[in-house]
Amino acid sequence: MFYRPEDGHGLPHNPFNAIITPRPIGWISTRNAAGQNNLAPYSFFNAIAYFPPQVMFSSTSAKDDQDGTKDSVANIRETGVFCVNIVEYEMRNAMNETSMNLPKEEDEFKVAGLDFEECETINCPRVAGTPAALECKLTRIIDLPGEANRLVLGEVTGVHIRDNCLVDGRFDITTFHPLSRLGYRDYTRVTDLFELTRPDD
Repeated sequence: MFYRPEDGHGLPHNPFNAIITPRPIGWISTRNAAGQNNLAPYSFFNAIAYFPPQVMFSSTSAKDDQDGTKDSVANIRETGVFCVNIVEYEMRNAMNETSMNLPKEEDEFKVAGLDFEECETINCPRVAGTPAALECKLTRIIDLPGEANRLVLGEVTGVHIRDNCLVDGRFDITTFHPLSRLGYRDYTRVTDLFELTRPDD
């Protein structure tokens, strides 16, 4: 099969998201200038540089009560900061609750029954008890082709790691099984590891 996206795929469901998988989930917490907290998951998310450490996430739709975007991007525009919370398998249902399209005044922490803690280097909440959280300062928001596609880039200014996730000096993902997004409404969790040594190591 071959198709041009501009012509449509002719399938019952769009295969694009299912092709690029698994994708890590950035559970993005923000706070607007008025002090209102927000929390939402994004599967267009990844790390993009080591030194200084940097991350990205992309928002691909808009809400009626925001100006051409969603709450996370609107809040980051106002404050210049955000936090990436790493989602473990045990928090899958809470993460899913925070994906609801709520009015901007609604606090997803409260809706999902989640506690939050304050970040150390930025004025922003983070999800309490996650395996890791990355405090970030905004470096750039890029408008992408498409009506409401926004790419958010940030530099990591603080890193939280849950103590039981450190094993022999390494961040061990088998201690919490990170949740990953697949296509459609499908998810998976990482349970097994194998190692490959580069030829020039």
